[in-house]
Amino acid sequence: MPKLKTHKATAKRFKIKAGKIIKRKAGQDHFNARESGTITRRKRRDVEVSPANIKTIRRLMGK
Repeated sequence: MPKLKTHKATAKRFKIKAGKIIKRKAGQDHFNARESGTITRRKRRDVEVSPANIKTIRRLMGK
C-alpha cells in the first residue's frame, strides 16, 4: 500500500511531543474580555488530544 500524504491542515494544528499529541485550546480569538482570569489563563496552555481522536490524527499526519 502506498504512503499517505500528510494532511497539511492537521499538521499545522497538532504537534507530537514525547509521544503525546498536543493542540492549542480553542476559543482564543475574541470575546475574551468577558471571561474570568482563570479561564483566560487556562486557554493559554496546550492540551492533550482525547484518546478517541488519536488514531485519526496520527493517520492524517502520516505518523
